[in-house]
Amino acid sequence: MSLRLLSVSAAALFLAVCASPAAAQDAAVEAQAVVIRDQAMRSNIALDYVTQVTTRFGALPAGSRAEQQAAAWAADYMRAHGFQNVRIEEFPLVGWERGQSSGEVLGAHPQVLALAALGHSPATPRGGIEGEVVRFTSLEDLQAAPEGSLRGKIAYVDFGQMRPMQDGSGYGPQTRVRGAGPGVAAAKGAAAFILRSVGSDENRLPHTGTTQYVDGKPTIPSFALAAPDADQVSRLVAMGEPVRLRLTSTARTYETHSQNVIGDLPGAARPDEVIVLGSHMDSWDLGTGAIDDAAGGAITLAAAKAIADSGRRPARTIRVVLYGSEEVAQPTRETGNGGGVYARNQGAALDTHIIAGESDFGADRVYALRLPAGAQGSDFQKAANRVLYPIGVLASRQVETEGGVDIGPMGPLGVPFFGLAQDGTRYFDLHHTANDTLDKIDPAQLTQNVAAWAALVWLIADSDVDFRAMRPADASPDAAH
Repeated sequence: MSLRLLSVSAAALFLAVCASPAAAQDAAVEAQAVVIRDQAMRSNIALDYVTQVTTRFGALPAGSRAEQQAAAWAADYMRAHGFQNVRIEEFPLVGWERGQSSGEVLGAHPQVLALAALGHSPATPRGGIEGEVVRFTSLEDLQAAPEGSLRGKIAYVDFGQMRPMQDGSGYGPQTRVRGAGPGVAAAKGAAAFILRSVGSDENRLPHTGTTQYVDGKPTIPSFALAAPDADQVSRLVAMGEPVRLRLTSTARTYETHSQNVIGDLPGAARPDEVIVLGSHMDSWDLGTGAIDDAAGGAITLAAAKAIADSGRRPARTIRVVLYGSEEVAQPTRETGNGGGVYARNQGAALDTHIIAGESDFGADRVYALRLPAGAQGSDFQKAANRVLYPIGVLASRQVETEGGVDIGPMGPLGVPFFGLAQDGTRYFDLHHTANDTLDKIDPAQLTQNVAAWAALVWLIADSDVDFRAMRPADASPDAAH
């Protein structure tokens, strides 16, 4: 049933007590959420965690020794902060190591290009690959190229600069080019693939990211150009003369393992009912993974810790999962990613997973709360809005359906999702680049995230709200109110 929560003023609490014991309990839950929210706004645990993990270990490529060491350290960090049942869930992985990569324009006016090899693309032959550039403006254009027309050439997709957006919605249409483009280019006969970096900045820093395997096999050497270099190559092509590049990469794959780090704060009354707070530990090797996604681990750990430090245990169990291997593709289902491994290993226990939320969009402020279908307009949403509005978070009519890469595999198995939408205006300036470092985190905005997560999770964890049983709301346009 829905949580019937009233306002947190003294008068409202008095009226609730007079009305019924149930109403009094609901009002007390909401009042405690406010206490937790305000205490979390003064906490420094999130900043401590993100500082330690990025400083001690640097970048954490999936399956690397650094990721494995960081996971062991994070498990100890959880134990030291009162988490119980802390465990590490290992799984096999095909790791990828960048090695060295380079690119240059050949001919009468040679130029060096700022680029980065894309994840899980293979190495070039010794001495590199040389070829003429064929430019496309979309994945569809590349797909329409005649069979064999790119034989021995370098396919280049320049989809134009990504525009910064608060919700990051420009990323999806472009990142699919990075994932699928190399396979399409290889099928057309291309010797290599390059694309404009998937990012919203104009820095001369390339954005890396993973490519997809095709039938369990890697495709062709693939690279991302920094935005100014993408512009340069496009201008050269537009001049009408053939443009030839030399590309080199010494990347390699290797057999290894990754892992999920799991810790619980057991519920007092209904410990078998679990709320999952997720983020991922692995990061790309160019920066130190501060915003993607050490910040997410910091936010979820600190939120759970804020609830534990409030002096009251909620009815339900709060579980924090630091997933491994979120960033990379894998050749088979038997390897990677941490989210799929967790969902499969839980089996029937997923039936008692009440809801899950993921923090994987940096450390800038939360501005909207999104709940599962059926919760829009509910007493729970109204209560959450009262608690979160004072710190700048509005309840949204937008339904949270996807969750994120890590918690997403639980969705088809019946687990609902909530979302705390963050301001992503500058996220894709930094994402997957050498600029993803600790100094980009604003401590005040990081703390606002923790407060929003802690207050919301308390409301869920100390209630009897059943999001699975809620009827979907009537169709309505997405809007905040």
